[in-house]
Amino acid sequence: MKKILIGLILGLMTQPLLAQDQEPLDLEKAIQQGLENNFQVKIAVETISLRQGEIGLGWSAFFPVVDAIYTRSYANEDVVQTFRNDPETPIEILGARTQSENFTMAAIYGFRPEAVVAIKRLGQLAEISELDAKVAVENTVAAISTAYYRLVLELQRYEVLERTLELSQARLDIAQAQYELGGAGKRDFLTAEVDYNTDLSLLKSQSQVIEAARINLNELMALEPGVKFFVNDTITVGDELRLLDLEENALLQNKQWLITQRQENVAFLQLRELQVARLPAINLNASYADNTFNSVAGFLIQNQRSGFNYGGNISFNLFSGFALNRRIQNAKVQQRIQNYTVDQFEIQLKSDLYRAFNTYMNNRELLEIEQRNYAVAKESSEIALERFRLGIASYLEFRDAQVNLLTAENRLITSIYNIKEQEIELMRLSGKIYFENSSDQLPLN
Repeated sequence: MKKILIGLILGLMTQPLLAQDQEPLDLEKAIQQGLENNFQVKIAVETISLRQGEIGLGWSAFFPVVDAIYTRSYANEDVVQTFRNDPETPIEILGARTQSENFTMAAIYGFRPEAVVAIKRLGQLAEISELDAKVAVENTVAAISTAYYRLVLELQRYEVLERTLELSQARLDIAQAQYELGGAGKRDFLTAEVDYNTDLSLLKSQSQVIEAARINLNELMALEPGVKFFVNDTITVGDELRLLDLEENALLQNKQWLITQRQENVAFLQLRELQVARLPAINLNASYADNTFNSVAGFLIQNQRSGFNYGGNISFNLFSGFALNRRIQNAKVQQRIQNYTVDQFEIQLKSDLYRAFNTYMNNRELLEIEQRNYAVAKESSEIALERFRLGIASYLEFRDAQVNLLTAENRLITSIYNIKEQEIELMRLSGKIYFENSSDQLPLN
């Protein structure tokens, strides 16, 4: 694979920026750490478990509810009984004991036709949650990749400023020597010192930018802001991407696009679920009872019953205040809204893809220009420095060449970073930044 390498290898920073004992970090390791630690990914993965649990709850509607109840009770009472055939002679029983024991097992089964459609709807929601998790993974990978290369870019800019400072130091040394030997005025020496201090200030400011970029990367990897690491990398640009391939992949593999389609299916199933609710529901019930009653008072000394009871019914809703009709109408509206959402997202996806690809191609064309411009600026700076050493060129001519080289080098590495940034975005939009296809399993439990 043809690669366009940055002409400036990151030789990496002075001691104040990165210490030698810091742990090295490459892009693959950063992505792995981010996927393991990033809380958005963890939340998305846990949501899958919730959706799968909801499917289990949905299936429970197809099973009967069985309850078992065991009851035992005792009574010790003073009883006075008067009988019809001998009302004048009541019977008094002190401390009459009564004992009852009851065991009942009851099963209820209700079949509602809409439960079948509800299971399908819950299955679609489970697929959406899994796709949501994949979107979180892809967004995390894209964000980490962009932040990682942003840090590499800022480190490379630091390298450029270091080399610029070296040139300013060389110019200051020459100006000081010429001033001390009487070959030049003090003004040239002071101007060289001012320019040196300006470049030194830029270098110090760049250190702050690097620290901010490192903290941003730490945040995406869910690390503490103070965690340090050592980055020694270059930015490479891959083979030229093709718009037709990207568009085809996006319409097949873009996870957000697939989510929108699943949401359209959910809206349809919600409508079907309400329509099927008009059908009759079947309810079955059965129970087994074993009852024993013992008493020392009254005609009935013992009563024991055991056996089965069973039955069923069919229920059909005749009128519910038009509530079901209104819910069906609302579901139809929601389905139309979701249809429009699918069409809108398709246009948005293609537009985002075309915009990113246009920027990508423009930056690739600019890269060739910036490479040529950098080569010219570098040669011009070398000539200006030599002419300044020989006293042929003025300090203004040398400074102009120096600034031109700094600008050209910055534009070159920025152009390469911009291409890489658009590569990442195009791969994300096409659904190929992490998963080979939409059916790939998540990398996390």
